[in-house]
Amino acid sequence: MQRHRRRDTGAETMRVLRFQPHAHSPRMGDRIVQSSGWGTGSKSMTMTPAQREGETAARLVAAAKAGDALAFEELVRRYRKRIFALALHLTGTPSDADDIAQEVFIRAFRALDRFEGRSEFFTWVYRMAVNRALNARRDKGRRSEDPLEDPRVEYAVSVDAAGDPAKAAELRLTYARLLRGLDSLPAEMRTTVVLVVLQGMSHGEAAVVQKCSEGTIAWRMHEARSRLNSTMNPDVVRKRRPLSQELEGLLSELGLPALSPGRA
Repeated sequence: MQRHRRRDTGAETMRVLRFQPHAHSPRMGDRIVQSSGWGTGSKSMTMTPAQREGETAARLVAAAKAGDALAFEELVRRYRKRIFALALHLTGTPSDADDIAQEVFIRAFRALDRFEGRSEFFTWVYRMAVNRALNARRDKGRRSEDPLEDPRVEYAVSVDAAGDPAKAAELRLTYARLLRGLDSLPAEMRTTVVLVVLQGMSHGEAAVVQKCSEGTIAWRMHEARSRLNSTMNPDVVRKRRPLSQELEGLLSELGLPALSPGRA
């Protein structure tokens, strides 16, 4: 197939972003793999699913850079739902999430020639989505609508209630409380929870997206669990750490009581 230098036109960009695959065309990922011979040797047999996914994405990126619009369509098909879900959890608004998903892939398409492949494609677009979503939320300020009407609650209930009205009512209250706690977390901590728990990333992958250490991701997850546990169980009194001798002495000098651990 003759290749041409990729040119960005408005019509081409919108066709790619709407993902309108050509009729009767095989899935691009499969075609790229088959044409390259990858996937048939011993190398593919020893790869993990994540490694195979990364390899396929890298080949799709290379094909898209060479001018194959279908290759970028396949990248959109593979990652758009995950980008939308990520943006939805960070913004809480389906319309914002849809706009962000479209904007992220438009930016990726236009900047593809500058993508050097030092990170994986999904890491690149995830980072763009996180930054855009946090900016959108910051611009709009804190959300004030009834958490029971949160679209994220409705999406989760529609999947988990399995058509049971009683279960749906119970889950709606539980999910609303959980999301209230999630939304109250600091932005970077909330993003970590979404990436690790809701997007299924490893600590290492989340660290790359958020440009921090794996230790930072682990600490954020530990702290988030503690805070969310307090949100879900507000009547449980957390045990206090024992007071240091210095602090006990200071309280004694001031004539103040020193509460023992576990007492309110």
